[in-house]
Amino acid sequence: MKILSILFLTIFLGKGCEAQKKQDIETAVIEYVANTRGSYQKITVKNQMVTVSKDRSGNDKPVPTKIADADWKELVECFKTIELDSLAKLKAPTEKRFYDGAAIANLKITYKDKTYETTGFDHGFPPKEIKKFVNKITSFTKKE
Repeated sequence: MKILSILFLTIFLGKGCEAQKKQDIETAVIEYVANTRGSYQKITVKNQMVTVSKDRSGNDKPVPTKIADADWKELVECFKTIELDSLAKLKAPTEKRFYDGAAIANLKITYKDKTYETTGFDHGFPPKEIKKFVNKITSFTKKE
């Protein structure tokens, strides 16, 4: 009987941890900004919703759009692979932003009341450690 009780509690507590992990990304706020002198784009992902703003001054009212379940699951999996503490140390693979060859992009993640942010990198050429995650976020703008 004790073995059965321990087995039941192990399975029950294990499932509880999985639900907590899913809830964690739902509390995160992810902001991706790409800008140059003439253009601006801010993508915000929060609680399975995405908003896209193209107004630098913030006067527009972007409409939140629900992220499809399949896309959300893929984003959750990508989020789990990111080492938040190392975001500021990532090196950009290209330097096109230095001569206006690409927009300057930044990724900012607010998670558990702490903010993690990358240094600037070229829009379209994120550091390899976050490439899949950034590409997934930017893919939401292509569906509009």
